[in-house]
Amino acid sequence: MAIARLTEFLDGHNAAYTVIYHSPTYTAQGVAALAHISGKELAKTVIVKLDGKLTMAVLPAKFYVNLVSLKRAAQAHTASLASEDEFKDRFAECEPGAMPPFGNLYGLPVFADDSLEQDTAIAFNAGTHRELIRMYWADFKKLAEPIMVRFAAGQSAEAA
Repeated sequence: MAIARLTEFLDGHNAAYTVIYHSPTYTAQGVAALAHISGKELAKTVIVKLDGKLTMAVLPAKFYVNLVSLKRAAQAHTASLASEDEFKDRFAECEPGAMPPFGNLYGLPVFADDSLEQDTAIAFNAGTHRELIRMYWADFKKLAEPIMVRFAAGQSAEAA
């Protein structure tokens, strides 16, 4: 179970966090509404390919990944969204689209949009469409070790 792996990791690093349970929903904005969390505090994980290698892009739920900006910031030659078939085996214990943003648990580098640093806390899917983890941004940054760059743009289609 994904949340067990994640909470074991967080507990092992003495990180403070809260588990938030909510009714199943499949959009970031739906999660934010059900969990009463700001769309800018709720982060989503998008799996992208940079030069053909899987990578996590973590950004506020209300935005989308600007692949041109991410490619430039990562100094990659190519950038594209990964299809579910390309990464589903990497996250076997997670429900599709509910991967937590800890690439180090899955052998993936993590790029996080620098706008996430504006809040003291971050919330994200914990491997299912019914559970969130909310924790201090500073703890997330220390444990996930993301590469901080600017790549979020506009409002995502689900926020409109």
